[in-house]
Amino acid sequence: MSTTELYHPAPNEKLAVLFCCLGNICRSPMAEAAFRHTVEQLGHGRRFSKIDSCGTAGYHSGEQPDSRTVETLLKNGIEINHRARQVRQSDFNEFDYILAMDESNLHNLQRIAPANGKAKVLLFGHFDGKSRNEIVDDPYYGGTSGFKTNFNQIVRFSKNFVREVLQEGVPE
Repeated sequence: MSTTELYHPAPNEKLAVLFCCLGNICRSPMAEAAFRHTVEQLGHGRRFSKIDSCGTAGYHSGEQPDSRTVETLLKNGIEINHRARQVRQSDFNEFDYILAMDESNLHNLQRIAPANGKAKVLLFGHFDGKSRNEIVDDPYYGGTSGFKTNFNQIVRFSKNFVREVLQEGVPE
C-alpha cells in the first residue's frame, strides 16, 4: 500500500491496529489503551478485531508500562494491562495499520517491513487533523507534563482516525 492512501474497511469489516514507539513502555502502550477507550466511548469498538502496541527495540520486552504512563491513563479513567514487546515480522500481515509515534520509528518500521505486508505503516500524527506529520515526542526523560501532552495528542489522533478511516462522524 502507498504511504498516503488510507485503507477504508467495509462497514462489516474489522480493523487491526498496532501502535509503535521505541521501547513500548510510554507512548505506544498509552496509545493502545487510550485508542481502545476512545473508540469504545465513540461506539466503534466493535469495528476493531485487535488493538495492540509494540516497540522497534526490545530494550524493555516483558516489562510493564512506565509508571507515568499508567498514572496519566488512570487519571483519565483508563486502565492498562500491558507487557512490552518488540515488533515482529508477522505484525505486518496481522495488522491493517501500524502507527508510529515519530519519524525514527516510522523509518525503522519501513526498513523492516516485508514488501508484501498488508499493514499500512504511517505516523500516528498523520491523523493530527492538520499537517499530517505531528510527532508524539518521547516523554521518557522528562516530567509528567510530557505524558499529559502525549495523552491529549493520542485522543485527538484517535478521533481523527475514526473520522478518516472509518469515515464516521465524531464529536469534538
